[in-house]
Amino acid sequence: MTPVEPNLRSDGEVVVSVRGLTKVFKDFWGRPKARAVDDVDFDVQRGEVFGLLGPNGSGKTTTVKLLLGLLYPTKGHIEVFGHSPRHVPTKSRIGYLPEESYLYRYLDSRETLDFFGNLFRLPGGERRNRTEQLLEMVGLSQTRTRAVGEFSKGMQRRIGLAQALINDPDLVMLDEPTSGLDPIGCREMKDLILALARRGKTVILSSHLLADVEDVCDRVVILYGGRVQAMGTLKELLTKPDTLRITTPVLPRETMGRVLEVIRRDVAADKIKIDNPTQNLESYFLDVVQRARQATAATSGATSGHRIAEYLRGEAEAQPSTERLLERLTLPQAAPAAPAPAPEPTPAVDEKKLEALAKALEPTPPPSKPAPEEKPVDLSRADEKLSALLVKPK
Repeated sequence: MTPVEPNLRSDGEVVVSVRGLTKVFKDFWGRPKARAVDDVDFDVQRGEVFGLLGPNGSGKTTTVKLLLGLLYPTKGHIEVFGHSPRHVPTKSRIGYLPEESYLYRYLDSRETLDFFGNLFRLPGGERRNRTEQLLEMVGLSQTRTRAVGEFSKGMQRRIGLAQALINDPDLVMLDEPTSGLDPIGCREMKDLILALARRGKTVILSSHLLADVEDVCDRVVILYGGRVQAMGTLKELLTKPDTLRITTPVLPRETMGRVLEVIRRDVAADKIKIDNPTQNLESYFLDVVQRARQATAATSGATSGHRIAEYLRGEAEAQPSTERLLERLTLPQAAPAAPAPAPEPTPAVDEKKLEALAKALEPTPPPSKPAPEEKPVDLSRADEKLSALLVKPK
């Protein structure tokens, strides 16, 4: 068996511990109706991305609800951060994105995040700051005044993710997080999960989309019928030790003939397969979008490719890996700005010299002209003229 690679992001601290977890649903008369989870054991370490896989009805969502304390186990033991899932202070350290987004349909995006931030008793200024960062991160900054009841399923998943991260949780549980998202949104969701893990957050991801899990998970557990069918790291589970792949650039025909001749000495011809390597569909899709964006930058769809919220990134995440996805692919990187020089110390001011300088700069008023001499007015002639005007002709 291939040796298990250690998780470099984890420090060995166990965040979630599950032993003998069993959940049996009963009917109205108390008779067993369905055994959703049956004797499940696993541990999740700090900084790990842990995947819960399985077909529909295999017990993934029931397990997540048991870990959150939303359901009571029929049998078994659960510890989250060393406490019961029903321990109230522990719940403040958990963020949860349910399979279906349960939102107040008449609140807009900003009011929704403000409401959930208020539940965690965040100060008003911090709530507003985180709300703006999260709306920008999930691409809903232009729809912040629209009621969430008008959102499409993909937009509801985006605002649901924002509300799950409003409290900067240490443990994030995501139930089918990429359901309803477009391929770019799925890529951004996976980038966010990896960024949270690099910062020491623990992520439990429940999904039946195997490509999403394969890109981000350190370890996975595969459930079927409520039981653990397989568990381990992806390399441990997916590596085929009895098969070897050799990848080279395109070789000349003569060289390829000599290579095949050497290989056929030890391997039967029907066991050798030669083909061209292929990329996955997601990489091809992003490459097509890159070329389309270079040709026409306008789009009427949901905005994408936004930076992860600053308070979620921390100091360690101020790296190009958290820059805008599509801008990283299509736009040239700007040179870093030179640091501004430190201001020189201001010398002490001599107040006496300052007053003397102010007096010297005062404008000098122009010399005043002497007032003209007033001539005496002959009032006698004025009385004669006034009398002539007042006499009415006969």
